[in-house]
Amino acid sequence: MITKEVKQLLPADFSPSSRVWIYQSNRPFNERETIEINEQLDQFASQWLSHGDRVQGWAKLLFNQVIVVMADESATGVSGCSTDSSVRIIKSIERQYEVNLFDRLLLGFVVNDKIQLLPLAQLGYAFEKGFINEDTLYLNNTVLTKADMEQQWLIPVKDSWVMKKLQTA
Repeated sequence: MITKEVKQLLPADFSPSSRVWIYQSNRPFNERETIEINEQLDQFASQWLSHGDRVQGWAKLLFNQVIVVMADESATGVSGCSTDSSVRIIKSIERQYEVNLFDRLLLGFVVNDKIQLLPLAQLGYAFEKGFINEDTLYLNNTVLTKADMEQQWLIPVKDSWVMKKLQTA
Protein backbone atom coordinates (compact mmCIF):
# COMPACT_ATOMS: atom_id res chain seq x y z
CA MET A 1 0.00 0.00 0.00
CA ILE A 2 1.25 3.47 -0.87
CA THR A 3 1.15 5.76 2.12
CA LYS A 4 2.08 9.35 2.88
CA GLU A 5 3.99 7.98 5.87
CA VAL A 6 7.28 7.83 4.02
CA LYS A 7 9.32 7.97 7.23
CA GLN A 8 8.76 4.26 7.94
CA LEU A 9 10.25 3.32 4.55
CA LEU A 10 13.55 5.14 5.12
CA PRO A 11 16.50 4.22 7.35
CA ALA A 12 15.83 5.57 10.86
CA ASP A 13 19.52 5.93 11.72
CA PHE A 14 20.30 8.35 8.86
CA SER A 15 20.59 12.09 9.50
CA PRO A 16 17.62 14.24 8.37
CA SER A 17 20.12 16.14 6.18
CA SER A 18 21.11 12.95 4.28
CA ARG A 19 21.17 13.57 0.53
CA VAL A 20 18.52 11.87 -1.59
CA TRP A 21 18.31 11.03 -5.28
CA ILE A 22 15.04 9.69 -6.71
CA TYR A 23 14.68 7.78 -9.97
CA GLN A 24 11.17 6.94 -11.18
CA SER A 25 10.76 4.11 -13.66
CA ASN A 26 8.47 4.48 -16.66
CA ARG A 27 6.92 1.14 -15.68
CA PRO A 28 6.51 -0.94 -12.52
CA PHE A 29 8.92 -3.81 -11.96
CA ASN A 30 7.60 -7.32 -11.45
CA GLU A 31 8.33 -9.33 -8.32
CA ARG A 32 11.44 -11.06 -9.69
CA GLU A 33 12.85 -7.78 -11.04
CA THR A 34 12.15 -6.05 -7.71
CA ILE A 35 14.11 -8.71 -5.81
CA GLU A 36 17.02 -8.55 -8.28
CA ILE A 37 17.12 -4.75 -8.28
CA ASN A 38 17.02 -4.55 -4.48
CA GLU A 39 19.92 -7.04 -4.33
CA GLN A 40 21.93 -4.87 -6.74
CA LEU A 41 21.08 -1.70 -4.78
CA ASP A 42 22.00 -3.34 -1.45
CA GLN A 43 25.34 -4.45 -2.88
CA PHE A 44 26.01 -0.97 -4.30
CA ALA A 45 25.13 0.78 -1.02
CA SER A 46 27.30 -1.59 1.03
CA GLN A 47 30.33 -0.90 -1.21
CA TRP A 48 29.78 2.81 -1.94
CA LEU A 49 32.99 4.79 -1.56
CA SER A 50 33.98 8.45 -1.69
CA HIS A 51 37.74 8.99 -2.12
CA GLY A 52 38.36 5.56 -0.59
CA ASP A 53 36.13 6.15 2.44
CA ARG A 54 32.92 4.20 2.91
CA VAL A 55 29.77 6.23 2.34
CA GLN A 56 26.91 5.50 4.72
CA GLY A 57 24.59 4.69 1.86
CA TRP A 58 21.15 3.22 1.40
CA ALA A 59 19.30 2.36 -1.80
CA LYS A 60 15.94 0.69 -2.33
CA LEU A 61 13.22 0.20 -4.89
CA LEU A 62 10.00 1.54 -3.38
CA PHE A 63 6.48 0.77 -4.60
CA ASN A 64 8.02 -1.46 -7.35
CA GLN A 65 8.71 1.67 -9.40
CA VAL A 66 10.84 4.29 -7.62
CA ILE A 67 14.51 3.89 -6.77
CA VAL A 68 15.74 6.00 -3.87
CA VAL A 69 19.45 6.42 -3.21
CA MET A 70 20.47 8.08 0.06
CA ALA A 71 23.81 9.12 1.53
CA ASP A 72 24.25 10.18 5.14
CA GLU A 73 27.08 12.65 4.81
CA SER A 74 27.52 13.22 8.55
CA ALA A 75 30.59 10.94 8.45
CA THR A 76 31.72 10.88 4.80
CA GLY A 77 30.73 13.45 2.20
CA VAL A 78 29.70 12.35 -1.27
CA SER A 79 32.03 13.60 -3.98
CA GLY A 80 31.39 14.01 -7.70
CA CYS A 81 33.00 10.63 -8.37
CA SER A 82 30.85 8.84 -5.81
CA THR A 83 27.73 10.52 -7.20
CA ASP A 84 28.81 9.31 -10.65
CA SER A 85 29.09 5.75 -9.32
CA SER A 86 25.47 5.93 -8.08
CA VAL A 87 24.35 7.16 -11.50
CA ARG A 88 26.23 4.25 -13.11
CA ILE A 89 24.24 1.67 -11.11
CA ILE A 90 21.00 3.42 -12.09
CA LYS A 91 22.01 3.43 -15.77
CA SER A 92 22.96 -0.24 -15.48
CA ILE A 93 19.49 -1.06 -14.10
CA GLU A 94 17.97 1.01 -16.90
CA ARG A 95 19.79 -1.05 -19.56
CA GLN A 96 19.26 -4.38 -17.83
CA TYR A 97 15.49 -3.96 -17.46
CA GLU A 98 14.83 -1.77 -20.52
CA VAL A 99 13.26 1.09 -18.56
CA ASN A 100 13.71 4.86 -18.44
CA LEU A 101 14.73 6.18 -15.03
CA PHE A 102 15.68 9.70 -16.14
CA ASP A 103 12.50 11.03 -17.80
CA ARG A 104 11.74 14.18 -15.78
CA LEU A 105 8.73 15.01 -17.99
CA LEU A 106 6.89 11.90 -16.77
CA LEU A 107 5.10 12.82 -13.55
CA GLY A 108 4.04 10.28 -10.93
CA PHE A 109 0.73 10.30 -9.07
CA VAL A 110 -0.90 7.87 -6.65
CA VAL A 111 -4.21 6.79 -8.18
CA ASN A 112 -6.17 3.86 -6.72
CA ASP A 113 -3.16 2.98 -4.55
CA LYS A 114 -0.87 2.59 -7.57
CA ILE A 115 1.67 4.86 -9.14
CA GLN A 116 0.29 6.24 -12.38
CA LEU A 117 2.50 8.20 -14.74
CA LEU A 118 1.43 11.18 -16.78
CA PRO A 119 3.42 13.04 -19.40
CA LEU A 120 3.68 16.70 -18.43
CA ALA A 121 1.91 17.63 -21.68
CA GLN A 122 -1.21 15.67 -20.61
CA LEU A 123 -1.51 17.22 -17.16
CA GLY A 124 -4.33 19.63 -18.03
CA TYR A 125 -6.34 16.93 -19.80
CA ALA A 126 -5.96 14.51 -16.86
CA PHE A 127 -7.11 17.16 -14.40
CA GLU A 128 -10.02 18.25 -16.61
CA LYS A 129 -11.24 14.65 -16.99
CA GLY A 130 -10.91 13.89 -13.27
CA PHE A 131 -8.08 11.37 -13.62
CA ILE A 132 -6.25 13.46 -11.00
CA ASN A 133 -7.55 16.19 -8.71
CA GLU A 134 -6.13 18.63 -6.19
CA ASP A 135 -6.06 15.93 -3.47
CA THR A 136 -4.29 13.29 -5.61
CA LEU A 137 -0.85 12.51 -4.20
CA TYR A 138 2.01 13.69 -6.41
CA LEU A 139 5.52 12.19 -6.29
CA ASN A 140 7.68 15.27 -5.78
CA ASN A 141 10.92 13.66 -6.98
CA THR A 142 12.84 16.94 -6.65
CA VAL A 143 13.34 16.58 -2.87
CA LEU A 144 17.01 16.72 -1.87
CA THR A 145 17.21 15.46 1.72
CA LYS A 146 15.78 12.73 3.90
CA ALA A 147 13.82 15.31 5.91
CA ASP A 148 12.36 16.80 2.70
CA MET A 149 11.47 13.33 1.49
CA GLU A 150 9.63 12.53 4.72
CA GLN A 151 7.64 15.78 4.59
CA GLN A 152 7.35 16.73 0.92
CA TRP A 153 7.76 13.69 -1.32
CA LEU A 154 4.18 12.41 -1.47
CA ILE A 155 2.12 15.59 -1.40
CA PRO A 156 -1.34 16.55 -2.64
CA VAL A 157 -1.33 18.17 -6.09
CA LYS A 158 -2.75 21.36 -4.48
CA ASP A 159 0.48 21.73 -2.44
CA SER A 160 2.84 21.23 -5.38
CA TRP A 161 4.15 23.18 -8.36
CA VAL A 162 1.79 21.05 -10.47
CA MET A 163 -1.20 23.07 -9.21
CA LYS A 164 0.44 26.33 -10.30
CA LYS A 165 1.08 24.79 -13.72
CA LEU A 166 -2.57 23.71 -13.99
CA GLN A 167 -3.82 27.16 -12.97
CA THR A 168 -1.74 28.89 -15.67
CA ALA A 169 -2.70 26.40 -18.38
